[in-house]
Amino acid sequence: MSHFLKEHIQTIINPTDDEFEIIQSFFVKKRFRKRQFLIQEHQPVHEIFLIEKGILKSSFIDNTGKEHILQFAASNWWISDFAGFFKQEPSSLAIDCIEDAEVYAISYEDLNTLCLKVPAIEHFFRVKSNFGYVALQQRILSLMSKSAKERYEDFIKQYPGFIDHIPKQLIASYLGVSRETLSRLYV
Repeated sequence: MSHFLKEHIQTIINPTDDEFEIIQSFFVKKRFRKRQFLIQEHQPVHEIFLIEKGILKSSFIDNTGKEHILQFAASNWWISDFAGFFKQEPSSLAIDCIEDAEVYAISYEDLNTLCLKVPAIEHFFRVKSNFGYVALQQRILSLMSKSAKERYEDFIKQYPGFIDHIPKQLIASYLGVSRETLSRLYV
């Protein structure tokens, strides 16, 4: 039995032991190496991932070849190309590992089946989705209205300890600043 998965789910719902056995049976534990892709751009999106260990990033490459980072994610975070996953369309994002990672994956079909078998899990995923919408809104507002220094301070608060694990070039991309600007902010 996965204590990590159970504790994560119990932050929102309290499944019985029998329900948790069903829930757990729909997840597959996977390991990925640093720089390995979980999802590549323009490919089908079959799974969403709960991270147990490691740091991952969600990004896309624009027409000029510049990488734009939408999200970093670590333990207890969910990551995927959610638009591709829920709409069952090719990915517009890539998800890859900044460090070696261990994740729990669930497929689109299995998620739908699980929600039918254990209705309370649908509430769990709704709450998680709501938190994701809130985080996305805050990120967009931050990019639109805050200075680079304020965005950097928000990054430090939102991702405590990441500054030592993520290359500065990636942090600069996430913040929408140059590597040189980040060097001036990084004290």
